[in-house]
Amino acid sequence: MNDYVIETKGLTKRFGEKTAVNKLDLKVERGEIYGFIGKNGAGKTTAMKLILNMLRPNEGEVYLFGKKNCESSLMKVGSLIEEPGLYGECSAYENLKRFSYLAHADEKDIPSLIELVGLKDAGNKKVRSYSLGMKQRLGIAVAMIGNPELLILDEPINGLDPQGIKDVRDLITRVNRERNVTFFISSHILSELQKIATTCGIISDGVLLDEIKTSDLEHFTEQNIEIVCKDYQLAEKVIEEKFMLRTVTGNGKLTVIDAGDKACEINEALVTAGAGVSFITPVSEDFETYFIEKTGGGENA
Repeated sequence: MNDYVIETKGLTKRFGEKTAVNKLDLKVERGEIYGFIGKNGAGKTTAMKLILNMLRPNEGEVYLFGKKNCESSLMKVGSLIEEPGLYGECSAYENLKRFSYLAHADEKDIPSLIELVGLKDAGNKKVRSYSLGMKQRLGIAVAMIGNPELLILDEPINGLDPQGIKDVRDLITRVNRERNVTFFISSHILSELQKIATTCGIISDGVLLDEIKTSDLEHFTEQNIEIVCKDYQLAEKVIEEKFMLRTVTGNGKLTVIDAGDKACEINEALVTAGAGVSFITPVSEDFETYFIEKTGGGENA
């Protein structure tokens, strides 16, 4: 039996004539870092609010920890939707104390939470003086009050500088690894999310287009080879006849499509044939290219 902490079945939400989430079927396994990827307006935040019971669906169901969305299941979930609602005139400690009181949680965990999110040196400073990255990390600490088994984070790296992105990324991987917390994270910054996610779900116009294990991404993207040589006509003939691979010539180079790890073999065959190879290198379509192809490019409303 699969151990899903989140499962949605036909989840649909309409606002007037606009369908923000359309028959969403997704599965998040225990222990995963699930990257929920989509352009702005794709339906990510709406889907998260439906999962958290902040919005009521028009159709479909949400299951948390194998149970239909209920209060006992939601007690195991921490969340940070859109941006953290923090008390600017209070310190990190005071913020966590207030939120612990609201959550009926034990205050003894506050010092360890502050240290975990890397705010020990700033724990007594007023939050209004924090950088955006520090506020995001404090927001994650707030979401972790009560030791939840699942954290749902909406665009946690949006607007951060490179150091802030790295800090949040490192925090997520550390909490996932050390505390076995499952993460469901939305983002439109593909390159960063790909670095930490174990599974990626692609959403566009409210529709889940694909769910991919990041370990399998190489099977979804082409591994091409680019060649510069003296005799392109001969090179095309050798590659197509000997390796049965498609080639494209343009911009002063020959590209061998979906050639995998055959660069050495192709190079040897072209040198033997006298094609005069001066440059050969493997190139890959990145995940962003795959994402753009799946979503059809452009911007969502």
